[in-house]
Amino acid sequence: MSEWINAFEEWLLEFGSWGLFFVSFLESSFFPIPPDVLMIPMGIANPDRALWYAFITTAGSVLGALLGWYIGKKVGRPILRYFIKEEKIALVEGYFEKYGAMAILIAGFTPIPYKVFTIFSGISNVKIPTLIIWSIIGRGLRFFLEAAIIVALGDKAMPFIEENFAMLTIALGVVVIAGYLIYAYLKRSKKA
Repeated sequence: MSEWINAFEEWLLEFGSWGLFFVSFLESSFFPIPPDVLMIPMGIANPDRALWYAFITTAGSVLGALLGWYIGKKVGRPILRYFIKEEKIALVEGYFEKYGAMAILIAGFTPIPYKVFTIFSGISNVKIPTLIIWSIIGRGLRFFLEAAIIVALGDKAMPFIEENFAMLTIALGVVVIAGYLIYAYLKRSKKA
């Protein structure tokens, strides 16, 4: 299977920016290959275009999130019912409705499969502007951070990203969550 995936990645690299956009679009809704596997080597090979590649990846990913939302809206719940009890779906929906924007932001930035959240945003009736805004922020942070690392480290970016990026995104995700919780607490305490 990995040989097939590698051959597919090589084939997509031949399409350059369009192949990167295509993978970014599909990965946000159902495709298993993350766009990072194309964006990072493309950026290292051409560091002066790394920020452009980050933009293309972000744009494709955000547009693909709309497809994920649509999939969730139209067929997500019936499919989930085969795998998860209705009570669990309702529980997750409650959390998603309460923390939807934060869930989209964190999922967009961290190594969590983004498609799960885009599909669930459709199931949970997240408003499309909310999905778009928080997808731009989360996915943009992720891909532009990778591009910045490429610009700063050049050929050394790949090993650095492979060894540290997941932990870096998780740590930043924790900081964002902590900031959000502090903000929510302060907002509630002002109302009381």
